[in-house]
Amino acid sequence: MSAIVAIVGRPNVGKSTFFNRLIKRREAIVDAVSGVTRDRHYGKTDWNGKEFSVIDTGGYVIGSDDVFEKEIDKQVELAIDEADVIIFVVDVHEGITPADEDVAKLLRKVKKPVIVAVNKVDSNKSFLDATEFYSLGLGEYYTISAINGSGSGELLDAVVEALPNLPEKEEEEVPRFAVVGRPNAGKSSFINALIGEDRYIVTDIAGTTRDSIDTHYNRFGFDFKLVDTAGIRKKSKVKENLEFYSVMRSVRAIEHSDVCIIVFDANRGFDGQVENIFWLAERNRKGIVILANKWDLVEKETNTIKAYEQEIRNRIAPFTDVPIVFISVLNKQRIFKAIETAVEVYHNRSKRIKTSELNEILLPIIEQNPPPAYKGKYVKIKFITQLPTPQPQFAFFCNLPQYVKDPYKRFLENKLREYFDFNGVPVSVYMRKK
Repeated sequence: MSAIVAIVGRPNVGKSTFFNRLIKRREAIVDAVSGVTRDRHYGKTDWNGKEFSVIDTGGYVIGSDDVFEKEIDKQVELAIDEADVIIFVVDVHEGITPADEDVAKLLRKVKKPVIVAVNKVDSNKSFLDATEFYSLGLGEYYTISAINGSGSGELLDAVVEALPNLPEKEEEEVPRFAVVGRPNAGKSSFINALIGEDRYIVTDIAGTTRDSIDTHYNRFGFDFKLVDTAGIRKKSKVKENLEFYSVMRSVRAIEHSDVCIIVFDANRGFDGQVENIFWLAERNRKGIVILANKWDLVEKETNTIKAYEQEIRNRIAPFTDVPIVFISVLNKQRIFKAIETAVEVYHNRSKRIKTSELNEILLPIIEQNPPPAYKGKYVKIKFITQLPTPQPQFAFFCNLPQYVKDPYKRFLENKLREYFDFNGVPVSVYMRKK
């Protein structure tokens, strides 16, 4: 389970540049979610062996100059609510502006670690100029240059030092299913329909996140926890910014879950925001089930389900091996099927395949379809094993791992999916030197 670090500050201080530098640190493993409708705001990175999620609040500021300040305040407050550590970015060339003062005032009340990053420090003069940021009253500051990366090592040391030690999830716990999606997609109704009137079965345990409630569901032979992200607080500041808030809330819930049940309104379609949440779950290597809710209200033609399903799969390619269930919470249509599917995906995610079985099935296929030769060199794959990780990861041992390119890794992943059911689960394929 990884902690969340939020990057806050007024516009144009270099938050996004710093964010991009952070998440690109390990490009092979780390990738930001690029939504269709929005820029990249969420990524995973690690430093000194500690992995954490990073959220850039910068890109969410909307409107013209006069509403900037109100918007920034809102972003900062939301980030403060959700994050474990806050990085406050300021610009050494412009010094302390009224907008900085404003953000600092909010941050001084916070009971969480706040780290001040003075950006654009690339000369001795600007190094001296940085001292004025002491007067923000937030303690030590770190001088960085987000463009060339100088100073970011010391800053990250401080961030990692301040991160809380989150407990590792115990394996024997019951599975955790996070119900995520846009506001008003029917997440609360879905959970209420599941729980029904038999309230005595339900125990509400306030989770580690504020008012994201874990509901224990134990019926019909199923036993799991539902992590409800629908409990968005009715605060005025949230109303105007539901989109950003739902992403913040989803990040936290997804981190804490085994399977993500993504609920969206079929009338509205599988849009950029839903896609963002999907990739967020995929990058976190969680099991995924997609629920198209309010299906009863969609105009039907002969092949509507097929066409609709195909459209979603096109949006989520290349990871298309994901169950899509068409439901109507209102009519309690296929709700049970949705939960059955989530339980299946959970089992797929924790599946272990014997090494002997892997090699027996896949080595002959690889021999028939070997990796393409690269610069006259032939890759020979000799041995396959599943790694001991919570989600399916496979190591293929060969003589020249560096010559195996992504299309061939996808071919191997598709063969794994064909012979062993990994429906709804991201599968990782690694080439290792034998």
